[in-house]
Amino acid sequence: MPHFQGSIASKLPQVGTTIFTVMSRLATEHQAINLSQGFPDFGCDPILPGLVSKHMSEGKNQYAPMQGLPQLRETIAQKLFNDYGADYHPETEITITAGGTQAIYSAIVALVKEGDEVILFAPAYDCYEPAITMCGAQVKEIALRSPDFRIDWQQVRETITPRTRMIILNTPHNPTGTVLRKEDMLELENITRHTDILILSDEVYEHIIFDAREHQSVCRFPGLAERSIIVYSFGKMFHITGWKTGYAVGPANLMTEFRKAHQFIVFCVNTPVQYALNDYLSQPEHYRNLSNFYQQKRDYFLQGIKGSRFQPLACEGTYFQLLDYAGISQEKDTDMAVRLTKEFRLASIPVSVFYQHAPDQHLLRFCFAKKEETLDRAIEIINRI
Repeated sequence: MPHFQGSIASKLPQVGTTIFTVMSRLATEHQAINLSQGFPDFGCDPILPGLVSKHMSEGKNQYAPMQGLPQLRETIAQKLFNDYGADYHPETEITITAGGTQAIYSAIVALVKEGDEVILFAPAYDCYEPAITMCGAQVKEIALRSPDFRIDWQQVRETITPRTRMIILNTPHNPTGTVLRKEDMLELENITRHTDILILSDEVYEHIIFDAREHQSVCRFPGLAERSIIVYSFGKMFHITGWKTGYAVGPANLMTEFRKAHQFIVFCVNTPVQYALNDYLSQPEHYRNLSNFYQQKRDYFLQGIKGSRFQPLACEGTYFQLLDYAGISQEKDTDMAVRLTKEFRLASIPVSVFYQHAPDQHLLRFCFAKKEETLDRAIEIINRI
């Protein structure tokens, strides 16, 4: 097909194909074990697709309401109250979205304008920065330093200016596996008190948190909840990442603005899937054991590579494990990730891609949301490197 010959000024000139697509394609080309992209290689509860089929057969195949099915929003409101003691009105404060990424993009586009500044903590999930840039706003990156990746709240205070519009949180944190504590949330509550700063809290791994820790959702803290849009994911909860369904919650004044963007980005979300998720979510036992389920996988993976030349960092949540390879090689993590895939047939994600200005680290991210036989093959490779 002939190309358009006119001028095209890219709004994202530095953005190419995401690292997840690149590494997954490389894994396929070299028949490598894919521990790069974050998705399970095992199925969901067969009850779930059965419920989708049931609702499809019953004719529930037309547009859902823009905000999402009322009964699903009511079930979510009850879940939030049961889990966090948070009181969100299902009619005005909860919206069903086409996954977490769409919710994040909608929140940023709706609430951030040209000339604003948005603080994010790096390494940061890769969808935050492009959305900020598309709004004509400026990213103010605060680097979290290994090995603990804690937030320096004094640095946050020093980074805030009169132009600061939003702070983006992610807990449990992808890619590091760090979990924010209650004292972190209280610090942020103090910092933002008497300001117009908004919070976008990415909490898609809320139920994948280890070692008896408790998820400190921003909705637990009134001074944060009143200024926050919080994003959640059914894909992470129920091993259905390909269904691309999640939800966003926030006070009515913020949700009104969120929905103005949402309705023109996706309008509404898959109808029979929403019916199925409402049925399934109505039984909390379907997600209550998720932390134990993934902690067993984390521990299995770590026990398997014990004694290897890779050094694991602490993983408090998510289904990602960082490994330090400084004892093996001093090459760049992007080069190391490619070499592992091509030479050893094991795909991972280099952590430097989650920074604007990456520090000198030698870290790779491995996904352990895999069957034991997949982890066994990966463990065997890691132990012989």
